[in-house]
Amino acid sequence: MKIICVGRNYTEHIKELDNVVPDEPILFLKPDSAILLKKQPFYIPEFTNEVHHEVEVLVKINRIGKHIDRKFAHKYYDEIGLGIDFTARDLQKKLKSDGLPWEKAKAFDGSAVIGNFISKNEIEDIDDLPFSLKRNGEVVQQGSTKQMMWKIDALIENISKYFTLKIGDVIFTGTPSGVGPVSVDDVLQGYIEEKEMFSIKIK
Repeated sequence: MKIICVGRNYTEHIKELDNVVPDEPILFLKPDSAILLKKQPFYIPEFTNEVHHEVEVLVKINRIGKHIDRKFAHKYYDEIGLGIDFTARDLQKKLKSDGLPWEKAKAFDGSAVIGNFISKNEIEDIDDLPFSLKRNGEVVQQGSTKQMMWKIDALIENISKYFTLKIGDVIFTGTPSGVGPVSVDDVLQGYIEEKEMFSIKIK
């Protein structure tokens, strides 16, 4: 399986990082080695002093597809989840300033938290789905899929132009504003509506 991540899909997050609004989705990949193993803590890597949390709605692909039309995109997933795209922000800034790819800052081991999934049939409106992240019991990020510049079906259409989607692939759909650093002993909990989807300890 592969992890396809979407950057700059929430306007307020673009503003907080002083980035340019893109004309189409920004895509990057994480290898399967980036997945944080279930019930394991996240260890801050030695190569960074500034790891940021980015909570994101996840989509799990259930069939093979290429050049998927938006009107058929809903047939390619049955489950919605929640996760974290951990980002070594200091390293990312340096790589970007040097004009270099920034996979080192985004795709390192353990950088992809994949929480629980729920059936999309349990969701009243997939394009208006509230989610949030708590850090030590305090809400630090909250958003809704209605704030996405490109909704889930539009993302599947765009991604499948470039990458064949396969069963088990996971799409990270972008993060809302409120990203920030994590510290040793932090506890991060992610929620879709009121349902806890993951709980992670930082070490």
